[in-house]
Amino acid sequence: MARDFLKNVSDQYDVVVIGSGLAGMTSANILGRAGHRVLLLEQHYKLGGLATWFLRPGGHIFDISLHGFPHGMIKSCRRYWNDDIADRIVQLKNIRFDNPMFSLTTTFNRADFTHLLTTRFGLDPAAVTAFFDTARGMNFYDDQTTTTRDLFERFFPGREDVVRLLMEPITYANGSTLEDPAITYGIVFSNFMSKGVFIYQGGTDDLVSRMKQELEKNNVDIAIRCNVERIHVANDQVQAVEVNGRKIRCRAVISNANLRTTVFDLLGREALSQDFVEQAEAVRLNNSSTQVYMAMKPDVEIDESTGDLLFTSTAPVFRTDLLLSRNITSRTFSFYYPNTRPDKRRRYAVVSSTNANWSDWADLSESEYEASKQELIDSTIDALEKYVPDARAKIDWVEAATPRTFNRYTQHQLGASFGTKFEGLAVSRALPQQIGGMYHAGSVGIIMSGWLGAINYGVIVSNEVDQKLTTENAAIGS
Repeated sequence: MARDFLKNVSDQYDVVVIGSGLAGMTSANILGRAGHRVLLLEQHYKLGGLATWFLRPGGHIFDISLHGFPHGMIKSCRRYWNDDIADRIVQLKNIRFDNPMFSLTTTFNRADFTHLLTTRFGLDPAAVTAFFDTARGMNFYDDQTTTTRDLFERFFPGREDVVRLLMEPITYANGSTLEDPAITYGIVFSNFMSKGVFIYQGGTDDLVSRMKQELEKNNVDIAIRCNVERIHVANDQVQAVEVNGRKIRCRAVISNANLRTTVFDLLGREALSQDFVEQAEAVRLNNSSTQVYMAMKPDVEIDESTGDLLFTSTAPVFRTDLLLSRNITSRTFSFYYPNTRPDKRRRYAVVSSTNANWSDWADLSESEYEASKQELIDSTIDALEKYVPDARAKIDWVEAATPRTFNRYTQHQLGASFGTKFEGLAVSRALPQQIGGMYHAGSVGIIMSGWLGAINYGVIVSNEVDQKLTTENAAIGS
């Protein structure tokens, strides 16, 4: 008999959270801690969404996306999770760039970047200061017509080398392009520039385990392998979710699924106004990515001077289309040293990440797909050998993930690694006005992608749900 993953789940909750990405888990934790009855549903067998991990023979553990986030994660984790998690966040101090325009190492904070830009790149200190201040002052409600390209031309006209230094890491981090609104770059850039790049020491396996413990402590019910098929609505109000053939009643739903999946698959056009449907149809999905996971043999060591994050490129100039091309010229190598997981076996691993287009992978036959994955692996190892000599002979395990991989395991449409483009934010925020009790906390508008963005969007939405439920409870009590 098939296992019933809903066996211990009640028939009714205050809130059902669909999807256990960082936004979904954070929403569930905050609402559970506030005393609401919460059910967290995850279609996969692991929690975490893209913030998760996998285990391979030889004791090798690979993180899907533990490659760096801003200092603000410490504050958010301390406030919305616990001190135990926040205290394990540590700084990565060795961020390297290597491309035809320049090769340098930085701690990736404002002071060090200011020094680099004014000395090595010869920029006017006043222009550098004004640029940083402008980026720091950006918010969601600023002018959306100014593009990131316009921003760079304003402060550093004609300086493609400066654009590359300032833009390449953010494109890697959240899919941002020069044609996107400047605020989608400025907000993320200024977050990183506050105090540098950080990582969770212990790996996502440890992080998700501690988050699960905190969720259970706050009486959140968790069910894995539970794929929500439908959100039921009546009289413009959420009524229930249908999952594994069962209806579970609720007063509110938070969807951590892709925005378009939430609107068109889980809710359906018939539940929404025509104007809203048209706005949602106009929302563009962001790009996807490829990754190559490489674990070193037990006796192999990599010198830490190699870097923590290494942004490499053979392209003569920075161009977004080159970053997405199947003819890969730019890779970001994330190096995992033994202190990444101090309580595990002494292991070294490298993950190569590249931005990618779904269309380049979607329609390949199985044989073409396998050949393309092997080509991706081989070319990546070739590129790595510049920094880790004889890397091919030192690797114990290697495999690749593509946009099809991310689509399969997360169900993100087109394998989108960064949710939707900026216009998705307005649609996401407007859902409760369309359907009472319906909220979305997925990756939208680039700004809300990445670890910190995901957690903080979960905070925003959970506070709104808490206010709704508390108001309703007070009305019932009176």
